[in-house]
Amino acid sequence: MRRIAVLDAPSNLGLRPPTPTSVPGCGKAPGALRDHDLIARLAARDAGCLTPPRYDPGDWRPGDGVCHAGSIAHYSMELADRIGGIIDQGEFPLVLGGDCSILLGSALAMHRLGEAVGGRIGLVFVDGHSDFRHPGNASYVGAAAGEDLALVTGRGQADLAAIEGRRPYFRDIDVVVLGIRAHDEYRLDLQAAGIITRPVPALRVEGAARTAQWAHDQLTDCAGYWVHVDVDVLDPAVMPAVDAPDPGGIAFTELELLLAGLVDTPHCLGVEITVFDPDYDPEGAYAAEIVDTLVAGLAPVAAPEAVPPRLAPSRPAAPGRGPALPGPRTVPPAAPAVPAALAAPVMRPAMPPTGEAPPVAALPVVAPPVAALPVVAPPDVALPVVAPPVAALPVVVPPVAALPDVALPVVAPPDVALPDDPGGPETAVEPAVPEPPAEPDHTVDRAGVDPIVGSSGANGAKRSRMELPELSARWSEAVGPPASAGPGRLRRRPPQAAEEPVVDPSPSGGPAAAARSADDTAEREPGRSTEQPAHDTESGTTAEIA
Repeated sequence: MRRIAVLDAPSNLGLRPPTPTSVPGCGKAPGALRDHDLIARLAARDAGCLTPPRYDPGDWRPGDGVCHAGSIAHYSMELADRIGGIIDQGEFPLVLGGDCSILLGSALAMHRLGEAVGGRIGLVFVDGHSDFRHPGNASYVGAAAGEDLALVTGRGQADLAAIEGRRPYFRDIDVVVLGIRAHDEYRLDLQAAGIITRPVPALRVEGAARTAQWAHDQLTDCAGYWVHVDVDVLDPAVMPAVDAPDPGGIAFTELELLLAGLVDTPHCLGVEITVFDPDYDPEGAYAAEIVDTLVAGLAPVAAPEAVPPRLAPSRPAAPGRGPALPGPRTVPPAAPAVPAALAAPVMRPAMPPTGEAPPVAALPVVAPPVAALPVVAPPDVALPVVAPPVAALPVVVPPVAALPDVALPVVAPPDVALPDDPGGPETAVEPAVPEPPAEPDHTVDRAGVDPIVGSSGANGAKRSRMELPELSARWSEAVGPPASAGPGRLRRRPPQAAEEPVVDPSPSGGPAAAARSADDTAEREPGRSTEQPAHDTESGTTAEIA
């Protein structure tokens, strides 16, 4: 358990006057917070109040450097003495500002402490503004409360940035900035300096608790760190009682979670609260909100299991990173309650056989169901067995794919009956068969010239030969053969019941030749009908086409 010691530092020396005839009211903040029983609710020790010098800008003008520089330097050394004494007693200092210039006293105390233990102390800077104005990026400086981060990192006039010859108080790589606005004026200067930042949008995306852990992880090379909290990190909608409110801040709940995560470790050496101005809070409502947030956020410090910081001399640091302390590195594992819980079975031998051993032994029992998962795989492996029927579907495709080649089997009719009769009239069909597929629109003028023989008339045999290209042209159209017909088989026309077959008087043999051709076709192709009458509208003759 760590006891909290509350120290008042009601300095307003780092701010410009609100009006030419008034002074900043943040010097009243410690009293306003105490009025809401802060010390009693924290069960803290009252470490008193360090009274600041009088606020008097006098005849200060831009270009004269930081206003009240001498007074701030003197007050910072006294404040560092008080903070150092609290830490030496093993207590956790809570410093109530005042403006942000009190950070110089805290920084000086941390540098002294780091020198004593042979390590470096880091800074978690929770502020709505970067406070990084310095002569290198501004035309002039004046208010130390707007330049405090620049001063504690060694930028600015030596009487403030190098008190006691210590410069810088915090190295750039040992500073983490949280809560600045995304449009902060000096955000690019922070990036160029190598100072790590997390503005409000990123803080809200990651969450306050995770951001606190992230900030802690950035400072693992340090022996410990100090936390600076400017209440203008809060949004003006919930905290307007500040000297420079800026929209886009966080809420009280987020500040509570952030603070609790930052102090819940022995690495955290102390906290300071700044810039609350009671002049803008006449009813005391905002002071009450701040006290509630501090009580909840600092609860891990006063918890019974809280471990006080153990600072020890450091070992040689890695090149370029400075000294790293082995003591603070080993403290975080001891801080959580988990290691103690894990060690409980060892300290009490009766526990393993009764309570803890069975759950541990039962863990392998869960493994067989996991190992049984591959048994489910065979059904998945068997799925490809269904694929062959799907793969067999393309076997049906070849007959369909052969449709474009249907016109070629038209040559088959000469192979049916004409090889035995080389001199027959059907031999004239062979040279003309390949031509119809080239011109699907080829038709025969029944009243004109025969496209095959070259003459017209009442000759039934010539008309029979004329019908073959016509049938071939029709066959080449996008009308598939019936299911019973194979490739190259002609579709039989439906017979005209109204007309009687007429005997063919042509010299090609007449009915006898037609019957002989039909018999030959029937012998070659059993089961196939050979009766395919073709009508001649001029002579009334019917020819049989094999």
